[in-house]
Amino acid sequence: MRNKKPEILVIYFSIIVLLVSFLVLPLVTLMIQSFETSQGFNLSNYLSILSNNDIFVAIGNSLKVSTVTAVISTILAFLLAYTINCTRVHPYIKKVIKTGILLPMLLPTITYGFAIMYSFGNEGLITKLVGRNLFEIYGFNGLLMGYVIYTLPAAFLLINNSFKYIDKKFIIVSKLMGDSTVRSFKNTIIRPLLGTLGGAFVLSFILSFTDFGIPASVGGTYNVVSTQLYQVMLGTIPNFNNGAVIAVLMLMPAVLGVLLLNYLEKLNFHYDKVDQTEMIQHKFRDVSLGSISSIILIGMFSVFVVMFIAPFLTAYPYNLKFTLQHFIDTFQSSDLTSVYKNSLFVSILSAVLGTIVTYFSAVLNVRTSIKWKSSLDIFSMITNTVPGMVLGLSYLLLFNGSSLMGTFTIIILCNIVHFFTTPYLMAKNSLSKMNPSWETTGELLGDGWIMTIYRVILPNSASTVIEMFSYYFINSMVTISGIIFLISAQTSLVASKIKELQHFAQFDPIFVLSLLIFITNLLIKLICEYFQSKQTVHQ
Repeated sequence: MRNKKPEILVIYFSIIVLLVSFLVLPLVTLMIQSFETSQGFNLSNYLSILSNNDIFVAIGNSLKVSTVTAVISTILAFLLAYTINCTRVHPYIKKVIKTGILLPMLLPTITYGFAIMYSFGNEGLITKLVGRNLFEIYGFNGLLMGYVIYTLPAAFLLINNSFKYIDKKFIIVSKLMGDSTVRSFKNTIIRPLLGTLGGAFVLSFILSFTDFGIPASVGGTYNVVSTQLYQVMLGTIPNFNNGAVIAVLMLMPAVLGVLLLNYLEKLNFHYDKVDQTEMIQHKFRDVSLGSISSIILIGMFSVFVVMFIAPFLTAYPYNLKFTLQHFIDTFQSSDLTSVYKNSLFVSILSAVLGTIVTYFSAVLNVRTSIKWKSSLDIFSMITNTVPGMVLGLSYLLLFNGSSLMGTFTIIILCNIVHFFTTPYLMAKNSLSKMNPSWETTGELLGDGWIMTIYRVILPNSASTVIEMFSYYFINSMVTISGIIFLISAQTSLVASKIKELQHFAQFDPIFVLSLLIFITNLLIKLICEYFQSKQTVHQ
């Protein structure tokens, strides 16, 4: 049997050791630390935190803004996905929507806040165009705008993917049978998508609740749980025990969210055979939804326009003369160029090693009959549950004082574990569609298991592997929550450097670095898509 081969066992146990060492043990350490006091183990840390009014208010604020964000993001994501899949809007507009909605994912969330400040602040670009302040940007309003921009692409991807399994023929049949618009919409669209819509809500909520980048820039005095954790851990007097308690409290909504996601998945149903029927022309529907989708996209883009203008002006908004001096200063600063090189180094290694780990994890699960392969699904569920800040803090608590702390190694390991779930599921989905007898055929032809994977399985899943690499690279470039507790002066990355520059109000370097991240990620995405398209042609 394939699972008796020693190379399969070596790879399996290597991955298990990695995940136990850098996922399970850190989380166990976090839980232990949260109960540890000078009098032994008890609940006094939890009682102290929950009786602290600031923490209590911060948790309430997080719940409030995250819930409102999730409602708005789910509705907007549904409208965009419906426009693409159930209208006769011009294909070019559909393509622009599908591509444009994903662009914010190429930027760190901390940049969103600065873009909001420079767009809607007292001297902001949009404020000047409108002639007055539209709203107060610091606090709830700024967080809500930033969170919606942050969570909308993820919610859209989820809903848009599920629309592929909606049979449009039933929409047309429902109309022909005389169903009202509301009844037809409810039975042919909402009912099949109910689980996905709930999933989009939960995903948006979790992403908002656990994000640190946006509140770090526009949170103001509106404290949320992630900023409270940051202050407790990196304040004047760090309190590891209280930090562990807050991290555990942050973990609770995420755990409940993932359990709810699994339950909601049962509500989804797919048709046995999906008929890609073209929708009937309906001018009012197409014009109105095309317009609404365009407004959503333009509204999102308008927030980031300033990022492409301010760095090219001498001193926005006071001196509007064109200049390249900010870019020259950035590239001449060894400090700023080194953090960009650090980010590139970490992202490339995270992408390469992360892709290898997740790909082989999926291969073991799908392409072998190894007894304990379901354990990899369990690890995948755990990594999907743990917020970046919680994982980073767990590493700090477990490895503090060790030779790993303050190194690129621990940051790369954190990225590999933090972003494990999505690439793993990508690979599982791809590998499960392949002929299950390929390994047996390879064995009969004299090829070893590794050689069959290399010569047969890998080429047939190359497009997915490229997508996995792209996912790891981009997320490693933009993450701040996962690495904020792990960076040192020598391992500073662009996202953490932006947080540092904020203290000195150096916004021009912030936008230059943000543009560098954006251009780098866009370039990687385009290159990966080019190679993916070549693979599709060859297959």
